[in-house]
Amino acid sequence: MNKRATIGDVAQLAGVSTATVSRVLHTPELVSDSTRKAVHSAINKTNYTLNLAARNLRQQRSNAIVVLVPDIGNTFFSEILAGIERVASSAGQTILIGHTAHDQLREEKYLNNLLNSQADGALLLNGHLPDSVAAKIRETPGRRLPIVSVSEALADQIVPHVGIDNAGAAALATQYLLDHGHRHIVHLRGPASNILTGQRTSGFARTMKAAGLQVSPDMLLDGDFTIESGIAAAAVLIAAGLMPDAVFCANDEMAIGLMSRLAEHGIRVPQDVSVIGFDDIAFSRTAQPALTTIHQPRAEIGERATQTLLELIAGDTDVGNLITTLPADLVERASVAPHQRFTAT
Repeated sequence: MNKRATIGDVAQLAGVSTATVSRVLHTPELVSDSTRKAVHSAINKTNYTLNLAARNLRQQRSNAIVVLVPDIGNTFFSEILAGIERVASSAGQTILIGHTAHDQLREEKYLNNLLNSQADGALLLNGHLPDSVAAKIRETPGRRLPIVSVSEALADQIVPHVGIDNAGAAALATQYLLDHGHRHIVHLRGPASNILTGQRTSGFARTMKAAGLQVSPDMLLDGDFTIESGIAAAAVLIAAGLMPDAVFCANDEMAIGLMSRLAEHGIRVPQDVSVIGFDDIAFSRTAQPALTTIHQPRAEIGERATQTLLELIAGDTDVGNLITTLPADLVERASVAPHQRFTAT
């Protein structure tokens, strides 16, 4: 008797991953025409058929996905949520948004829906997995709970993750300032408890060091990713009486707050100090001046994370600790100018 073809057989023949085969079968609109043709050709040649038992089990599912968001009012998450909704909707899944407000009890409550089979899977935008859920994952390493972390990685990355290289993107922003002649660069960080803070600070520090520049404690300011903390950071710089060449802010909201307070005190951006942000939220384009920043492909992050989750739910792929890293780009606008030493005649 001939061995029944598997999704792995199709992937090997088509020269793609099993995850790509799954995308062709479940959300083909996310795959290029050439890839779809290659996969369908391989399906025909191998006589691969979907597992009917698995499909029948799918009918018993809740067709709901829990999405944990730490701050529903933060504009950063809007495009990610839009990407999540597009893919989930095309797969017949309902989105249940859980606003955690950084409350671990709320996180556990929402994830209990998954553990109690009231949801098919969960997407974590909050960068945290409750201890009780993490323990269940470790107890059954051969059976993955359908959970994916999105944008903000977990400290102990025991579930698949989709995001960008934050340290690399911070290095890109810092190098851009260095390339414009800036040497006294201050970094406005996020909260110490957030993993993104450490990653972006690391990228900043290593790039400064590579340029032969030391990062002293007074070149690191603490914020919390809010506009208000950007305003407070500007007040600190103004009180110190020595304005740096440039400020690299760990997100756009802090950069916008910083620029607004500097403007109130007659400090011009970018003539007196250059400012660069991170995320490329919609407000960065209309800020005064328009903010140079790091663009995160947030919609694509949401789409890819949801597709990975659907593959986990369907059992179509063994993703293990799969890490998907999407590219981040620098967007040049008006908040960075060459240092005076570059423009002096």
